[in-house]
Amino acid sequence: MQYSTTLRNARLDLVESHIGTGARLRVYSGSAPANPAASATGTLLADVTLPSDWLAAASSGTKAKSGTWTKASADGTGTAGYFRILDSGAAACHIQGSVSVTAGGGDMQFDSLSFTAGQAFTVTAFTLTGGNA
Repeated sequence: MQYSTTLRNARLDLVESHIGTGARLRVYSGSAPANPAASATGTLLADVTLPSDWLAAASSGTKAKSGTWTKASADGTGTAGYFRILDSGAAACHIQGSVSVTAGGGDMQFDSLSFTAGQAFTVTAFTLTGGNA
């Protein structure tokens, strides 16, 4: 089955509207749980409220981060292992994935995977890709 680019874009744009404004990014050490519904594992290294419009409009079947995703001080110390994106109340995780340094191939990429409490960090890349092209 294949979807048109306009349908893939529409599906991707629903991600941001479903999760809503004020989405939360959490970064943890260790391995990701089996799925987004499972409880988080590892040490919480960062908890960031993302920009109000945190994803750009979908284009060509992809949807990338919008604005600067950064935090002046990490919450914990350790090596990032995975990320989760939750709704604004942090009641439900909707997306989780792998992490890497910039150009390292992770689902989300950072300027460094070494987090130190109080140290600034930046998400350098994050893009969702619609399937069934």
